Amino acid sequence: MKAVITVLGTDRIGIIAAVTAILAEAGANILDISQTIMQDIFTMTMMVDLSGMGMDIGTLQEKLAAKGADLGVEIRVQRDDIFRSMHRI
Repeated sequence: MKAVITVLGTDRIGIIAAVTAILAEAGANILDISQTIMQDIFTMTMMVDLSGMGMDIGTLQEKLAAKGADLGVEIRVQRDDIFRSMHRI
């Protein structure tokens, strides 16, 4: 299963490191990543493969949301199929 992870918030040191550490701990594989800073707003979008993960997607969502709260950013995880269905025109 694949998922789309988005991160949005005020830029600060350590956002990428914190998110990728949780993904590595979970056994998720990053397939693609794009990040940019627009003025002081940090944005990142990732496509990840969750098929080798040692936890369910709900637990991953909780861990990332908690880390996002610590960092002052919003982190969302959506299954790829649901993301594509929601954003289809």
